[in-house]
Amino acid sequence: MTTWSVPGLPDPGRCLVMGVVNVTPDSFSDGGRWFDTDSAIRHGLELVAEGADIVDVGGESTRPGALRVSLEEELRRVVPVIRALAQEGVTVSVDTMRAEVAQAAVEAGAALVNDVSGGLADPAMPRVVAEAGVPYVVMHWRGHSADMDSRAIYADVVTEVCEELRKRVDSVLGLGVREEQLILDPGLGFSKRPEHNWALLAAMDELHRLGRPLLIGASRKRFLGRLLAGPDGTPRPFAECDDATVAVSALAARAGAWCVRVHSVRPNVDAVRVAAVWAATEAKHPSGSRR
Repeated sequence: MTTWSVPGLPDPGRCLVMGVVNVTPDSFSDGGRWFDTDSAIRHGLELVAEGADIVDVGGESTRPGALRVSLEEELRRVVPVIRALAQEGVTVSVDTMRAEVAQAAVEAGAALVNDVSGGLADPAMPRVVAEAGVPYVVMHWRGHSADMDSRAIYADVVTEVCEELRKRVDSVLGLGVREEQLILDPGLGFSKRPEHNWALLAAMDELHRLGRPLLIGASRKRFLGRLLAGPDGTPRPFAECDDATVAVSALAARAGAWCVRVHSVRPNVDAVRVAAVWAATEAKHPSGSRR
């Protein structure tokens, strides 16, 4: 199993845990609980106290069907939160598709740009990231939230996601981003039906062949709620999918994920620590030597 170390980011010797702070009034997962600046800052610090290695701050909802906010509003939401957390020594990521927001966030102290569009939503993003020199998450993406479900059409989801991510990697490298800056995300839930998400999680060996660290973001997503649906078929509410998220985190970490992005931090930190010990112990005692 490859162990990744990304320059400029923590390296605890295990899968990292990225805690989510949604500075939005319409987040699918928390219903806007952290929308005001002070609440968002407090929540970010709480996530760090629970063990988060990175705090991911976003000001634009990417839930299915969500409409975009203005550039000015996104900046108003995220920059004060990022600045305050960075001043407290927190490793902060900005979750944005806009180059101007990414640049302002880095200037405010963000150490990582998490772009769910992989540079497709804003062609200026790779240039900004290249000039800033910060790590850059390139996610598999086929379109904005308003119509992304209609794009969930695949003959072979694993092959197509890998091919499309390779194209994005080649594109951003051609625009000046260095390979060591790149982190890849298969985009669970983005233009994916439940069976697509499960196929991608089961094919992490294939995703590893892309040759870059993998960020896995399954937390509270619809495919988990549908898996846990009640007898009448009603999906489990988002906030009641945290136990399933922990299971995914443990399995993803065991399969070599570099980082998991989650809403409930403490149990996921426990999960990745268990996975790390399991892997280390197995490496010392391979199956061929067991009695």
